[in-house]
Amino acid sequence: MTSRSLYQRLIPGDESANGSISEQARPHVPFNGLRQMTAETLQSVGDQVVNAKTVLPWLLSALGAPGAFVAFLVPIRESGSMLPQAAWAPRVRTRRERKWIWVAGATGQALATAGLALVAATASGWIAGVGVLASLAVFALARSLSSLAGKDVLGRTVPKGQRGQIKGVTTVASSAVALTLGLALRVWGGDSLGAGVLAALLGAAALAWAVAAVIFASIREPAGEVQAADADAGQPGWVAQSRDLWRDDSVFRRFVVARALLLVSALSPPFVVGLGIQQGQSGLSSLGLFVMAQGVAGLVGGRVFGRLADKSSRRLMIGAALAASSVIVAFLGLLRFPSVADTFWLAPATYLLLALVHVGTRLARKTYVVDIAEGDQRTQYVAVANTMMGVLLLAVGALTAALAVLGSEFALLLLAALGVAGAVVGRGLPEAGRG
Repeated sequence: MTSRSLYQRLIPGDESANGSISEQARPHVPFNGLRQMTAETLQSVGDQVVNAKTVLPWLLSALGAPGAFVAFLVPIRESGSMLPQAAWAPRVRTRRERKWIWVAGATGQALATAGLALVAATASGWIAGVGVLASLAVFALARSLSSLAGKDVLGRTVPKGQRGQIKGVTTVASSAVALTLGLALRVWGGDSLGAGVLAALLGAAALAWAVAAVIFASIREPAGEVQAADADAGQPGWVAQSRDLWRDDSVFRRFVVARALLLVSALSPPFVVGLGIQQGQSGLSSLGLFVMAQGVAGLVGGRVFGRLADKSSRRLMIGAALAASSVIVAFLGLLRFPSVADTFWLAPATYLLLALVHVGTRLARKTYVVDIAEGDQRTQYVAVANTMMGVLLLAVGALTAALAVLGSEFALLLLAALGVAGAVVGRGLPEAGRG
């Protein structure tokens, strides 16, 4: 089977949309699309292992690190990969081929993950905690490069109407691996998974990123126009440019606000898990079950949400926000009935639904920002939006953490309200896909 026929089976599309990319890129769409799917699948497989919400907390516990280190994992992983992007963007715009930025990021992630594997194999106690956080910080900085360049390369090499499907196929493939990994962890480790097994998994994840870098380097990216390095002389810095973009571009401003409000599906699952454990459903503490839940969500939602994102990423964002809020409200309502709250399925089912909705949220916002902008404007959109999201993530996380002191229910109610607000803001966004 040729690459073209394989690509057309995976990504059905209308060639009339090829006008959204350059003439040089059009003959290589199947070649480039397959390589992007393969590289990003390998990256996503690695992400299932270097997971700040599941695997890394488990690793710190296995290594006997103080519990305080766990609180820093998600902020370092998420904000660390977002905050630097506006500062990176001016340098990225000086590159004719952006794929090498992605390759550099993947190489950095491979090295950082190898560092995590070394810590898992040799350290313990607070030394292990410091080693994990330091390696994760390097990982997050490297990820910021891949995040910034990946959407740019996708926009240059794949036409509108196919980008969301590529993300969807990637999600399905990585989720199938995650489901297999979760089953293996459950069978081999159960609730007493050792650091040695995690060290081996981290080593395999580092290898996955190395292979992804090699594959991504083979993409035939058309050389684009660049902003000369000396053109920055006399121009406002990235902070001023970010401020001006926020002030002058109403579409960008509304997108960032909507994206911030869509954090409902990202921040609510840990609170659901906590309430489930309070109700006596401690089976969710199994690392294997956590990984399996993520895998099932991606496997079920990847292709479906990918196609919906290509039709209208705006409508998918609105629907995902409302769905997440509805799931939370239903969960809190059912907790009021002891006969339901004490059942084994309530918390796991809610966790799975929120994970499924989050798949749709991520595919929608990623497709929207690639489709709504062109050329270097896309690079700036992605960079500035992610930097602002790094700040907003810390703010919303701090607010929900403060409310959680009163009870996880209060934090979930706030997140549900934010989701509804996100749907309202999303209605004012222009369409970006095929419609």
